[in-house]
Amino acid sequence: MCGIVGYIGTRDAYPVLIKGLKRLEYRGYDSAGVALLNGDTTIYKKKGKVSELEDYVRGKETKSTIGMGHTRWATHGEPNDVNAHPHQSEKGLFTIIHNGIIENYSVLKKTLMDQGMKFYSETDTEVLANLIEYIYTSEDVSVEVAISLALQKVVGAFGLVAISSEDPNLMIAARRSSPLVIGLGNNEYFIASDATPIVEYTDRVIYLNNDDIALIRRDELILKNLVSETTKVNIKTLEMSISEMEKQGYEHFMLKEIFEQPRSIMDTFRGRIQTETNEIRLGGLLDVKDQLVNAKRIVVIACGTSWHAGLVGEYLIEDLARIPVEVEYASEFRYRNPMIGPDDVVLAISQSGETADTLAAIQLAREAGALVLGICNVAGSSISRETHAGVYTHAGIEIGVASTKSFTAQVTVLTMMAIMIGKEKGLLSEQRFSQLIKELYAVPAKIEKILELNDEFKRIAEIYKDASNALYLGRGVSFPVALEGALKLKEISYIHAEGYPAAEMKHGPIALIDANMPVVFIATMDGSYDKIVNNIQEVKARNGEVIAIVTEGDTIIREMADHVIEIPKSDESLVSLTAVVPLQLIAYHIALMRGCNVDQPRNLAKSVTVE
Repeated sequence: MCGIVGYIGTRDAYPVLIKGLKRLEYRGYDSAGVALLNGDTTIYKKKGKVSELEDYVRGKETKSTIGMGHTRWATHGEPNDVNAHPHQSEKGLFTIIHNGIIENYSVLKKTLMDQGMKFYSETDTEVLANLIEYIYTSEDVSVEVAISLALQKVVGAFGLVAISSEDPNLMIAARRSSPLVIGLGNNEYFIASDATPIVEYTDRVIYLNNDDIALIRRDELILKNLVSETTKVNIKTLEMSISEMEKQGYEHFMLKEIFEQPRSIMDTFRGRIQTETNEIRLGGLLDVKDQLVNAKRIVVIACGTSWHAGLVGEYLIEDLARIPVEVEYASEFRYRNPMIGPDDVVLAISQSGETADTLAAIQLAREAGALVLGICNVAGSSISRETHAGVYTHAGIEIGVASTKSFTAQVTVLTMMAIMIGKEKGLLSEQRFSQLIKELYAVPAKIEKILELNDEFKRIAEIYKDASNALYLGRGVSFPVALEGALKLKEISYIHAEGYPAAEMKHGPIALIDANMPVVFIATMDGSYDKIVNNIQEVKARNGEVIAIVTEGDTIIREMADHVIEIPKSDESLVSLTAVVPLQLIAYHIALMRGCNVDQPRNLAKSVTVE
C-alpha cells in the first residue's frame, strides 16, 4: 500500500521519480505526486494514475537534483488532489511523503490547531509535517532534531521521507513498521518503499530497521536511531534483475506470473532436495530443525492468499508429519490474546514480508517465547529479519496484485517442510519419501501441460463472464484451493464468489444454487472422490452449472458436469499445486472480458502495510 521513491545526487531527479512511481504502481494507489527542491520546493500532485500526473507536469519546471515522489492509497481523507502526497508544513519549511498511519494524529492536530496552525487536507501526514515545523520553529533545533523529536511523539507506523528548504542538501528517511530501502550509488542515493525502483541503478542497498533515521547527503549517509545515536550501516546486495519487472511479451503481469509457475516452483525446490542423499535440506531451518521436528504444535499466521497456502500446509503437515496445526488470520491472532508459549512453533507466511498484521503477530509470538519461523519471497524484508529463522520462496518478483506464483511457491515450501519433518520423525518410509519427491519434481511439467489448455479456459470464461455469483467447492486439501479460486475471481473480476468445503454445501450454500449459479468443483481422484460425485449430483438436481476440475481420464464426472477440465494425475498431497492453475486462468480471462484492470484491481494493494 502506498509507494515511496526519493532521489538525491547529481542526475535530474524528476525522471528517476516518475519511473520509480511507475515501478510502484503494483502496490495499489489512488493519487500520485512529486516534490522537487531547487532553492524553493515545487510540488505537483494529482488524483489518479501516474500517467495523469505526468501529463499534468509536462511543460512545467522540473529542474532539480533532489526530490521525492509518492503513490497514495487513501486512509485518512478521500482520494483527491489536496489529500495526495507530498504534504507541506504550514510555512512551507518541510515537505514530507509518508506511508503508514499516525494513530494519535487527531490529538496532535488539536494541539497544533490550539497553537494557531492551519490545515488544508484531511490527512494524518499533514499533521506530521506541521508537527515537525512547530518543533523546529518553537524549540530552535536543527532539521534533523526537529524530525527526530516529532517522530518520538508519534504513535503508529511510518515510512517517511522529508526535505526542508532550511537545509536544501539534506534528505531524511525514517521508518517504523513500514518498509524503506536505500540504494547506494556513486555520490547519489535512492530511497523507496521496496527495491523495484532502485534495481536499475544499483544493487547495493540498506534496509532500514524500526526507528532508524537516515541522514542523506549526496556524498554521505549517516544512520541513527530516534535518540540520535549512530547505528551500523549494513549493506546488502539485491538479487533481482530489471527483466523481472517487465512483461516480456505478455499482455499483463498476472498472465506472465501464472505462466512462470513451472519455473518458480522448480526454483523453489531446486538445490533443496538432495537426491543423492535422499533428503530435503532447507538451509534456513538447519539451526532450528530439531525444535521444528519435535514441535508439539505449529501455528500458522498469514493473510489472504498466504492464509490459503497455510491451510494447505495444515493438511500436509498433519498428514505427513503428524503435528497438530492451527491456521490463524494474523489480524485476528494479534487481537485475541492467543494461547502461545515456548513449546509452540509459529510459522508466518507473507509474499512481501511486510504485511502489517503478520508482523504484529510475529512480535506477539516472540514475546510469548515461541519459536517464530517465516516463509516469504523478498530477501531483506521485515519478516525475514523479525523471525528466528525461515525459508525464502524463489518465486521472483510478483507485480500483479492478485497473487498466483507466490501461492504455489509457498505451498511448495510447505510441502518440503511436511515431507522433511515426516521423514525425520520416521513416519515416511524411504519408498514413500522417494515417491513424494518424484511427484514434486514432476509438478512443473504437469503445470506446463495445464497451461496448454489456456484456450479452453478462455472459452469457459466467455460463458460465465456475466455471472453475479459463483461457488467453489472442494474436500480435503482441495478445500483451500476452492477458497483461493474464489478469491482470485472476486478480487480481479468483482464477481461475488465463495469457497466452501463441499460437505458444507448442504449447510447453507445449496440454497443459492439455481440455473444461473456456476459451481466449480475441485474433483480430482482422491479418497473423497465418491463424496464429491454425490455433491455434484446434488447441484445438478437443482439445475446448477457445474465446472469440474478432474483427474485426466475421468469418465464418471464427465457425464455429469457441464464443463470438465482435466489435469494430470498427481499424488493427493500435491494436487493443490496443479488444480489451482485453471482457476487462476479462468479468473484472469473473466476479468479481462469484463473490462477490469487485472494487474491493479480497484481498492486493492499488493502489500498491505497498514491495518
